[in-house]
Amino acid sequence: MKIVNILLLLATFLSAHAVSITRFPANNARNINPDTHLVLTFPEQPVLGTSGKICIYDASDNRLVDMLDLSIPPGKTVGTKGPASPDSPVPYEYKSGHFTNVNTKPGTPSGVALPTTTEYQLTIIGGFTDGFHFFPVIIHGNTATIYPHNNLLEYNKTYYVEIDPTVFALTNGGFSGIKGKNGWPFTTKKTPPPINAAQLVVSADGKGDFNTVQGALDFIPDKNPKRVTVFVKKGKYEEIVYFRNKSNITILGENKEKTVVFYPNNEVLNPHPSNVGTNELPGTFPSRRAAFSVDNCQGIHLVNLTIKTTVKGQAEGLLLTGDKNIVDNVIIVGSGDALQVNGTAYFINSQIIGDGDTVLGRGAAFFDHCRFDSQSIFMWIRNTSANHGNVCVNCIFNATGKQETEIARAPNNRGKSYPNAEAVLINCALSGVSPIGWGTIGDSTNIHYWEYNSTRLSDGKPIDVSKRRPASRQLTMEKDADIITHYSNPAYVLNGWIPAMKPIILSQPASTVAKTGENVTFGAKATAVPEAKYQWFKNGKIIAGATNANLILKNISLHDAASYTVTAKNSSGSAISKAATLNIK
Repeated sequence: MKIVNILLLLATFLSAHAVSITRFPANNARNINPDTHLVLTFPEQPVLGTSGKICIYDASDNRLVDMLDLSIPPGKTVGTKGPASPDSPVPYEYKSGHFTNVNTKPGTPSGVALPTTTEYQLTIIGGFTDGFHFFPVIIHGNTATIYPHNNLLEYNKTYYVEIDPTVFALTNGGFSGIKGKNGWPFTTKKTPPPINAAQLVVSADGKGDFNTVQGALDFIPDKNPKRVTVFVKKGKYEEIVYFRNKSNITILGENKEKTVVFYPNNEVLNPHPSNVGTNELPGTFPSRRAAFSVDNCQGIHLVNLTIKTTVKGQAEGLLLTGDKNIVDNVIIVGSGDALQVNGTAYFINSQIIGDGDTVLGRGAAFFDHCRFDSQSIFMWIRNTSANHGNVCVNCIFNATGKQETEIARAPNNRGKSYPNAEAVLINCALSGVSPIGWGTIGDSTNIHYWEYNSTRLSDGKPIDVSKRRPASRQLTMEKDADIITHYSNPAYVLNGWIPAMKPIILSQPASTVAKTGENVTFGAKATAVPEAKYQWFKNGKIIAGATNANLILKNISLHDAASYTVTAKNSSGSAISKAATLNIK
């Protein structure tokens, strides 16, 4: 009998360890952020099953904290409708017109939109209790990322994870599930960061204050009066980001190209609420289809990162609603409507990439030294007479499709007209724009489809505008100097708001070792609105005349061995770089 028991235990052990699977968090890991995803890396690409459950339990009392049921389809993009079975509850209850987390405090419904349904996977993001459909597991290569429902895990808790064998399939059949309190336990951090912290760090590897961008944003109180910086370290953050009623937040990426927030979200997975229609309500815009949504927020600064959707269809990379928001040095990638802007927003040194109708919205939006890459029509503008539309100064319009396209389409949508639609281009370079330039305008005299000094992107020469639509207008300095001056001023376009953002050091000067007689260059890069002025220091003392982003030291001697810093300053404040040391050998 003992031999039989030993053999059974050995068989169980070998079955459970048939393949080597790396886990994040690791078994028995401590100090884990409660917003963590669960990540399994297999020796081969796993196949996601259509049945089975992933469960998270509180180890102190074995209470079921969260459950993901793979028999429920993510949304209309996958499978058919399949309501949750009675023994597989989604961790939400429906009361008074919206969903609430069973285990946490209620969130905030949109006030106008119908909630989504439980026929598909459902999660609450940013307290938006009308709900989102989502993918409970996403597989890339050999790595499967599991997405627990938001805000169910707590600080100072030990949890354990169980996964049914049918959740993942391998060619060798080596995955037999994870079971029991010792199967995959981990313990969360004892306490959150200080509620009044001026900076929160997001790092996908768990070494920051939060693992996810959404986790950091959920932590910041609504209408926070003091600015908080959410510093997002280099990495890939595959998550729907949605936050509303926030203010004074700077979301700063460590690297524009290597800090990437993305998700396969679109109108199919998360359709626009059917009862809202074209919704012209001020303030909030309850759309769920964007990868990154800023809703009814003020003073949000998005800086130095990439935001994108990874699927086709009507799918904004960024949907920005609110007032006095700034987007600086950001790459935005979407499909259909890549960027939607509702409310006053200032864009500078940013790139917007889309398939067509690339910029949508009600404005007002001012684009300064931005680049638009679009396979089809660049803009679909819907502003009313209450505010300006899209104004682009010193921008690039680059058509990436096989055929020439137009700057903006006809100002109507499903029978609804926008007779005050406005798109003004000043000193912009164009490529791939058709000779007519603009979509059908009709007989409205209120449309502002205007250009001044449009040039060819290829060689900088003036564009032949002789075939532009008659209802559009070519501005000239002789006749329209006041108009050109006004529309070149962001405050005029943005309802009197003067965009302002204190300097942020994006790249630091690096320490170096050099020989006497060599030339040495220290470089730094700052972003600011308005543009910052630089001043270099040697051992804390001003270097006269060193007021460029780069400091060049020629024919160095032992006297130059020192610590160098640079200050970037504008009317909103200043920032100082880290010290860079020059050692002479």
